[in-house]
Amino acid sequence: MLPAPTIGLILPPEQAPERFIGVAQAADEAGVDELWLWEDCFGQSGTSTAAAVLAATDRIRVGLGLMPVPLRNVALTAMEIATIARMFPGRFLPGIGHGVLEWMAQAGVRAESPLTLLTEHATALRTLLAGDELSVEGRYVRLDRVRLRWPPHEVPPLLIGGGRPKALAIAGELGDGVILAGELTPEVGRDVTRAAVEVVRAAREAAGLKGAFPVVQFAGIRSDASADEVAELARSFGEAGATSVPLLALDAEGQPEAGDGILRLATTIGECRALLP
Repeated sequence: MLPAPTIGLILPPEQAPERFIGVAQAADEAGVDELWLWEDCFGQSGTSTAAAVLAATDRIRVGLGLMPVPLRNVALTAMEIATIARMFPGRFLPGIGHGVLEWMAQAGVRAESPLTLLTEHATALRTLLAGDELSVEGRYVRLDRVRLRWPPHEVPPLLIGGGRPKALAIAGELGDGVILAGELTPEVGRDVTRAAVEVVRAAREAAGLKGAFPVVQFAGIRSDASADEVAELARSFGEAGATSVPLLALDAEGQPEAGDGILRLATTIGECRALLP
């Protein structure tokens, strides 16, 4: 039997930025282990919010799923990750991806080959976070003798978002974990998650990679769900291979919770610790 996944809470852009600190502190006090942020266009920024939430809490880990690489120079991404990782060692879980293509087009940064950009960005980012100097002339990433002045003492795991097979393969080959979006229900999600995990594992095996590989599966659930319902959802995705299941609180209409329902779900997630092994 697979170990039960970590149950986290998603802090979505439907929540106003000024509410983030209070919700994060409530989640921390309730015993939630992971709080996940989204860098949706054109809502809250990711790294500034992550830093603020980490500074306002004591122990909760903060995931950022994910930073769209077309919006970011890789040197800046490395600087931001390294800074937060040094300030809050062991508590930051950064993620990158090619972003929603329509949003990237709106921002004027859509790449002709999003997967090439993601590959180049991830490869360079790993090198920079390791503290090494890098010069590279890629299709999209171009650096001349760049080295971080303050690389992280403890390099955080680099998570890569993916949905389709080619992006999942990149996550398996270049990432330390994968982020699966979709806010899926258990009825649909188990098969989708299981199929994605198989693609990632095959890519890692082909690359000769071994060891633990975190699988973060976003999922949605009613904000008034019971602890038993939350635990059962987490078990369902865990059986499909997810190691972390951040939950998006949904209101009565099935939309992301913009009010205090998210606080109810935070409390319920904390209660689930006693229900999962």
